Amino acid sequence: MAKNNVISNRYEVIQHIGQGGMADVFRAVDTVLNREVAIKILRSDLNTDAVSILRFEREAQAATALAHPNIVEIYDVGEYKNHHYIVMEYVPGKTLKQVIRNRAPLVNEEAVDIMKQLTSATMEAHKRGIIHRDIKPQNVIVKSDGSVKILDFGIAIAKGSMQLTQANNVMGSVHYLAPELAKGESASPQSDIYALGIVFYEMLAGDVPFKADQAVQVALRHMRDPMKSICSINPSVPQSIENIITKATAKEPSLRYRSCEAMYNDLLTCLEESRRNEEPLVLPTIKKNTNVNNNVNKQPIARSKPKVEVKQEPKKKNNVLLGVLIAAVLAVLAIGTFFALLLNGVINFGPKMVSVPNVVGLSKDEAIELLESNSLSLDDDIGYELTTNVDKDIIIDMEPDGYTQVEEGSSIKVVISTGKGIYIEDFAALNMSLTDMQNYIESKEEYKNIRVTYIEENNESVAPGVIFKQESINAGELYDPTLAANLTLYYAGYQSTIIPSDIIGRPISDVVAQLEASGLTVLTSEIDKSNLSEEEREKLNYGVVIRVEPTVGESYIQKEDNYILLFYY
Repeated sequence: MAKNNVISNRYEVIQHIGQGGMADVFRAVDTVLNREVAIKILRSDLNTDAVSILRFEREAQAATALAHPNIVEIYDVGEYKNHHYIVMEYVPGKTLKQVIRNRAPLVNEEAVDIMKQLTSATMEAHKRGIIHRDIKPQNVIVKSDGSVKILDFGIAIAKGSMQLTQANNVMGSVHYLAPELAKGESASPQSDIYALGIVFYEMLAGDVPFKADQAVQVALRHMRDPMKSICSINPSVPQSIENIITKATAKEPSLRYRSCEAMYNDLLTCLEESRRNEEPLVLPTIKKNTNVNNNVNKQPIARSKPKVEVKQEPKKKNNVLLGVLIAAVLAVLAIGTFFALLLNGVINFGPKMVSVPNVVGLSKDEAIELLESNSLSLDDDIGYELTTNVDKDIIIDMEPDGYTQVEEGSSIKVVISTGKGIYIEDFAALNMSLTDMQNYIESKEEYKNIRVTYIEENNESVAPGVIFKQESINAGELYDPTLAANLTLYYAGYQSTIIPSDIIGRPISDVVAQLEASGLTVLTSEIDKSNLSEEEREKLNYGVVIRVEPTVGESYIQKEDNYILLFYY
C-alpha cells in the first residue's frame, strides 16, 4: 500500500480531521515555515470533473480575497500527484455543531456573541461580492477563547460569476437552505442571512427548526411551514432575539434584513433591557399575482333589483379547479426540488459510494468512530507491525487508501504499530573482545531485555576472545526493546597451554621472554626478604624463578584478563 505523508515536499500530513462533500481535510505541518496548517484535498474521484475542480478553485479564490479575523486564512493552493489542494490556517477547536450538540441551548450572551462574529464575517464577504451559500454550524470553528472562524467557501459564488450547473442552485445543507434556493432561484446576500437566522435559532433551541425523513421534505418545509417561536422553546430568550430570527428567516427574501450590516446592528442592541419585551415582529403578507386572483382589486359590480338567484354549482367547479391547480403547482415544485437535490447528490439511489477517510495516524478507536461516521467499518483482520517511529497502537497503513471511493458499508483493513523498534547492530563487525562486548551491551538501555549467551568456538582467522558471529537476532533485524529476547554471540577460542616445569630456577628474564613469545601474558613479582636474616639472604638464588602461578603442570587458558605470575628474589 502506498505511503505518502508529505505533499509537495513541504506539507507533512499528521492526521485526518474532517470530510466534506468534495474534499478531505488534514492537519499538517508546513516544514518550511514550521507551523501547523490545515490541508483540504479534493477527492480523487473528482479530480477529472471540471465542475468540481472549478468549485474547488473558486473556494480558494473566494477565501483568498477575504481578510477578516472570523474567516479562515488561505496560505497556499496547488496540485500534487493529480490531487488539488488548499493550504489554510489551522484552527484548533470544535465545530459549532459539536458545541451545540454538547451543551445547547447556549446562553443568550454567548449565542449573540457568536452571531455578531458570523454576521461580521459574512458582511465582509458580501462587501467583496462573495456569497457563501453554505453557512451552517459544521462550517464554523469555535476556539477555546470563544472566537469563531468561518470556513468552507467551496460553493461560494462571486457577483457576476457563472452558475456551474442548474443543480448548483440548490447546493448547501438542506437544513439551512433558503426557500428561494430550494426553488432553484439564484443565491443572494439574503440567502446567507436566512442561513444565519437558522444557525441563531439552532444555538438557542438545540436543534434545527425543520426536520424530515427526506431532504426534499425538509426543503418543502422551509418553503411553506411557519417556524416555531423560539421563545416558546426557550423561555429565557428575549423577544428582541426572536424578532431578529423572525426577520432573518422570512420566507420572502425582500422581507429579510437588507444587509448583514443591518442584522449586525440589530444584534448590537438586542440584549439591552429596553428591548427585552418589545412587541413581536409581524411580517406583512406579500400576495403573488396569479390568474386566479386577477380581479382581486376590481370594484364590486352593482347588482339591480330584484336579486337574481345565483347557482352554486359553478363556484364549486371553480373551487375544484383551483384546488387542482394548487396541487399541480405544488407537485411541480416538489418534483423540481426533488430532481435538483438528486442532481446535487443530496439524494441518490442505488449503491451509495462514499469516500474513505484517511485513518493513518489514528488509534483503533478513533478510526472506528471516523469510519462509522462515514458509513464504513473497520475490518476484523487487523495487521500488526513493529515500526521505528510510530507509537504503539497507532494505525500505520490502510487498504484501500484514503480518498478511495467504495460502497457504503464496506470494511477497511488497517495495519497497527506494535511500538517503536530498534535495528540490532552487527556485533561481529565491532571487533570487540568478549569482556568489552559484555560491558558494551550492559551499557545500552535499549538492550536491557536481551539475554546474551556467549559461546567459545575455534576460529584461527580472528584473535582469541574476539566476537566473530551472532545468532538468534540477526544484524539489521528490527527488535522491540520492551520484549525479552535471546542473543547468541560466538567468540574465537583462547590459547590453552601447560605451565612448563623447567622454568623453575631459570633466569626470570629468559622465562618471561619464552612465555611471551608463546602469546601468554606474564607478570613478575619480587618476593619480600625483609623477614629473613642476613645468613638466610646470603643463601638465596637471586634473579631466577622461584615459583609460578598457576603452578607447573597445570593447564592455563590465555584470556584477556588472565596472566602467569612469576616469583623471584
